[in-house]
Order: sequence, then C-alpha cells, then structure tokens
Amino acid sequence: MVNFGIIGIGNIGLRHARHIVQNAGATLTAVCDTNPHTKAAVQNICPDAVFYPNYQQLLQHPGLEVVNICTPNYLHAPMTTNALLAGCHVVCEKPMAMSVAECSLMIETAQLTGKHLFVVKQNRYNPPVAVVKKLLTQGLLGNILQISVTCFWNRNEEYYRLSPWRGSKTKDGGCLFTQCSHFIDILYYLAGPVTGISGMIQNATHRGLAEFEDCGAFLLKTHTGALVSFNFSTSAYQKNMEGSITLLCEKGTIKIGGEYLNTIEYQCVEGFEIPPLPAGNTANDYGSYKGSMSNHDKVIQNVVDTLQGKDQIATNGQEGREVVRIIEEMYACVVG
Repeated sequence: MVNFGIIGIGNIGLRHARHIVQNAGATLTAVCDTNPHTKAAVQNICPDAVFYPNYQQLLQHPGLEVVNICTPNYLHAPMTTNALLAGCHVVCEKPMAMSVAECSLMIETAQLTGKHLFVVKQNRYNPPVAVVKKLLTQGLLGNILQISVTCFWNRNEEYYRLSPWRGSKTKDGGCLFTQCSHFIDILYYLAGPVTGISGMIQNATHRGLAEFEDCGAFLLKTHTGALVSFNFSTSAYQKNMEGSITLLCEKGTIKIGGEYLNTIEYQCVEGFEIPPLPAGNTANDYGSYKGSMSNHDKVIQNVVDTLQGKDQIATNGQEGREVVRIIEEMYACVVG
C-alpha cells in the first residue's frame, strides 16, 4: 500500500481523496488545510485520515510516502519543494508553478532528493486524446499542418467570490494558468514544443473580479512548422460551450471537441476510422461551474504503479515546465 497525504482540501483536494480511497493500492493517511471546516468533508471520505492545520506538520506524519499538492496556484512550488525535501514523492496539481524558474527548482529538488515528481495533466487520459496521440505516434496521420484550439468556458462572479485567491494576478496567474493550461498541455502533448508566439488579450466581462484577461487570441507555430490558432474565453454565456482541438494533417483531419475534449466531433483519416469510444469520465462538477474531464483515478493509479515499479511517470516535471514555458511566452508577447 502506498501512503498518501493531501495538502489542500478544496474541490480538487476532495476529488484526490476519493480516488485515493477507492484505489486498492493506496491509503490516505493524512490531510491538511488551513480552513478547519474542511475537516468534516474529508472525514466523510476517509474517517481515519489525520487532519493537520499546518502542512509542515503533515510532512512529519509517520510513514508518509506521497504528498498531493492541491492548493492555490502560487503555493505549488514552495509546498512541492518542501515536501520533496521532507522525503516524500509529490503529485502536483496544475499548473505546475507560476514560472519556469519555480518549475526548474522543483525539478532540481526532486533530482537532489531522489524522489518522484508527478504533474497532474489528467486530460491526456481522455479517450479521444489518447486515440489521436496513438495515431500520431504510429504515423497514421502524417505531419501536422495546422491546429486550432478553442476553450470557450464560463466563470461567473460566484466562482471568484468563493475563493479570494482566484482572480489575483500573483496568486492565480491568469486564464492561461488556470483554465487553459490543460489545453496548452494537450497541444504540447500532441504536437510538441511551440515557438513564434503572438497574441492579444483583454478583460471583457470580469473587471472587478479578475486582475487579468478573460479572453484572448494567439497564433503559434510548432517545432515542425505547423500553424496554431489558440482562442479562449471565460465569458461564455451561462455555461461552458466548447473545449476543442482540431488537427489538420497530411493524411487526415480530426476534431476533438465537446465541452472538455470529450468527443470526436468529426474525422476523415486515410484508410482508417476511429471507432466509437468509451464515454470516459464526466467533467469535474463544482456546482456553479464545470472543469475538465475527471481522470484523477488514472493519475492516482499511475503514481501507485510507478512506485511499485510497474509503470513510469505519465507526466513528469520537465513536461510540466514546458507547459509553463509556453504560458510565460504567451503572456510575454501579448498586446492588450
């Protein structure tokens, strides 16, 4: 059994807790949150987990092997580094950190301590994403010529009011870090590194709620020369409308769409047709808003299998850092 602890018992921390408890190879031994009211929620899931009000106390919990960092974005780097130095493997929620420099320190600390650093990018497990990745790896689509990425989601006033760190430039970072990082990761996962970035952003409907943009349009180029258009907004009326990536390749065109990269909307591939896929998990539902597909069960399984020598890290620190690098460069080039 792999002994897990969780720092941060908000929406995503509770999801981690449920999947750890449901995994036959894992046990949840300790949890931490500065809000004492979260204790009851996590004890409904795992009554035996010891609750700590301070994460430094959690890091001293006997027998702790893995720490899942499920805190606000700006805390990911310092908490990950301290957990690694305490002798624990770390599962870090997205975004990995707020800067490439922070990511590099996390990676260096993992190497120094000999501990594993897992970065949560659960959308890679979405059935449509997995099958398109396989087709690209096998060369069945040929070279990628052009890509279109769209994230038209809704984040209303309640979303920001419930958690004051949301909307803060220094604590949240912006839409590219919080809402779009999964889409940027899938772009990188399928097409590799990108360069030649230009774009525009603005805050259209969230003034007074967010210190940063709520919509943007970017042009990028992959390392192989494919053109990429990347459009996003958190101002979609009332609900999430679309989360998609369309690939035009030498031997086929495929659109992964739906609200959260959860379906094949259309396809035309030379000599091949993607069969009906399993529905996959539903979106993370947080009441007033929805997020990406909930594949955290697969994330936890990968951690267990890796530590038992049955698998390798699905998304490592270097990959997490590359996503943050792309985000940094997108913000660095913007007009608006």
